[in-house]
Amino acid sequence: MANIIVTGASRGIGYELVQLLAHEGHRVLALSRNNGPIEKLAHKNIAGFPFDLGVPDDFQTLGNFLKNNWKKVDVLVNNAGSLVNKPFLETSAEEFERVYRVNVFGVAEITKTVLPFMPKTGHVVTISSMGGVQGSVKFPGLSAYSSSKGAVITLTELWAEEFKETGPSFNVLALGAVQTEMLEEAFPGYQAPTTAREMAGYIKEFALTGHRFYNGKMLQVSNSTP
Repeated sequence: MANIIVTGASRGIGYELVQLLAHEGHRVLALSRNNGPIEKLAHKNIAGFPFDLGVPDDFQTLGNFLKNNWKKVDVLVNNAGSLVNKPFLETSAEEFERVYRVNVFGVAEITKTVLPFMPKTGHVVTISSMGGVQGSVKFPGLSAYSSSKGAVITLTELWAEEFKETGPSFNVLALGAVQTEMLEEAFPGYQAPTTAREMAGYIKEFALTGHRFYNGKMLQVSNSTP
């Protein structure tokens, strides 16, 4: 059974993913700013503590936990994200930066923290968005969010190249519309064709097996627009 870290674990896809993995017998470290929902699960295979991708000290806490408890991480799922839905001219520099601090800098920092604990056969899966894919349909109000999701697609390609001799593997999933609270923030009233549980099931399988077939790849996981 694998040791797996999932960020953004308190709601939506992350919350469902943590449960699916734990029920299969994997050890899961569930990280999110709000640790309450994870504590309520009270599952023997799930550990967790409050963790904010925008707070530098939290990476030290994570590093210490891995050093003292796990020693090895098989899979990292970079699922946490921050979204601002505002017209570009009304989006402040601070808001733009906050989105990037979580979606880009935070993803880079947690990956850097976890990599020393990952074997060659490890897999880093970063969750992006169809909005971050060049040439895809774009929507007003999401300039900070979608551009940050484009950045992690390129980061994934760079990591795969830099670590191709030593591993682990790096892939990125550009998700289409999934019925989550974040989707409601981006597209109020829109009903997505895919539930968080369904998408979590796909991500679970990909996280556990996708590195056998892919490295440095962006897969578009979408059956609709947006």
